[in-house]
Amino acid sequence: MLYLRNLIYHPTATPNAILKSLNLDLPHQQLGLVIGPSGSGKSTLLEILSGLAEPTSGGVFWREQQLISEQLQQLAGIVFQFPERHFCGGTILEELRLGHPELGVERVRQALQEVGLEHLSLNTAPHALSGGQQRRLALAVQLIRQPSLLLLDEPTAGLDWSMRRQLVNLLAKLKKDWTLLVVTHDAGDMLPIADRCWTLNHGELNPIDPATLQDKAEEPLTAV
Repeated sequence: MLYLRNLIYHPTATPNAILKSLNLDLPHQQLGLVIGPSGSGKSTLLEILSGLAEPTSGGVFWREQQLISEQLQQLAGIVFQFPERHFCGGTILEELRLGHPELGVERVRQALQEVGLEHLSLNTAPHALSGGQQRRLALAVQLIRQPSLLLLDEPTAGLDWSMRRQLVNLLAKLKKDWTLLVVTHDAGDMLPIADRCWTLNHGELNPIDPATLQDKAEEPLTAV
């Protein structure tokens, strides 16, 4: 289970804290959804949880143990908003083996199968894939590391309706084995598979019932 306890992030160069005393509980094999506008602190939160940034105070806990940044880097796998910008391998095989040259082809194919890309040639260039396939490949890159926590920043951004639906279905399948935390400004696609939701505004995190958000999203428009 992931816990945040009174987590604060206040760089000395900023007049106000970017994250203000955040508290969060996310059980294993659940998908948590953090919803907030641009500039609310969503990406900063993921950077802290992935060990890329240090909180000013407070703590991140996993199964009752408080973790430092180096431990979080081992625990969590992060998929950035536009992961295709971070691809370095010339082929799918090279991309999945970056940092893991010892991995055999069977383990690589297993990772691709987990994200529904097992039909692709390992010699395919990552940048030749569709937007939805690139998001899936970015997930495979993290899954091959076997993290305990998957962090996703705006995973459906820029995708058409069909690709968004495929990606949401994939995340619903992945949460059977992993704990997922997703940050987004538009919760619509993700609400049906979210177990817990929070809003993040001006650095303040507040819980909200996913069913309540889903009901509001389905309300018919009233003519004026």
